[in-house]
Amino acid sequence: MAGSFSFVRRVYLTLYNWIVFAGWAQVLYFAVKTLKETGHEHVYDAVEKPLQLAQTAAVLEILHGLVGLVRSPVSATLPQIGSRLFLTWGILYSFPEVQSHFLVASLVISWSITEIIRYSFFGLKEALGFAPSWHLWLRYSSFLVLYPTGITSEVGLIYLALPHIKASEMYSVRMPNTLNFSFDFFYATILVLAIYVPGSPHMYRYMLGQRKRALSKSKRELGTQSKSL
Repeated sequence: MAGSFSFVRRVYLTLYNWIVFAGWAQVLYFAVKTLKETGHEHVYDAVEKPLQLAQTAAVLEILHGLVGLVRSPVSATLPQIGSRLFLTWGILYSFPEVQSHFLVASLVISWSITEIIRYSFFGLKEALGFAPSWHLWLRYSSFLVLYPTGITSEVGLIYLALPHIKASEMYSVRMPNTLNFSFDFFYATILVLAIYVPGSPHMYRYMLGQRKRALSKSKRELGTQSKSL
């Protein structure tokens, strides 16, 4: 029974990783193609649908952690995916005024390269039981550049959206109403920006720790293999 579950788990995670990989590859292709042919102003229109599908599919990763399909801690996965979904739906989709900004191009390129590396890495590990050492290095090193460019783009786009959020009052709930409840999306967005201040360095340090552990483990395993030859 345990063997059957393990097989089904590997098949499912292999398919999941490669399907989402294909989505992010499409995002990168359309982003670079549009950037080259017509400029950054049209990048969002070109990538909107595959971006929304690929990023929203990441919600399943929270479920994977909750039910124990993967070992990734939900405490680390949830804020990353939550902030991405906030940008994808709460900012880019909701406020067309920011869709033509050059930061959209830097955002989707940073995200897509990161995810192409990550999903192909885990897709290989689930399908074959291992990934090449160069792929491991990319998986745990590319964030050194891509995380700062991605975070800078995220913060910049949220900031640019603030005047439009305030003027439109989109997603805000005013009193009086039957639920006796109020919500201001403008101030909620400012709170999200404030969380980026301590959150981003913390996440960067967390990833540095992950990198050190992963590369050290790989180095030890290669050393053990060399001695056994």
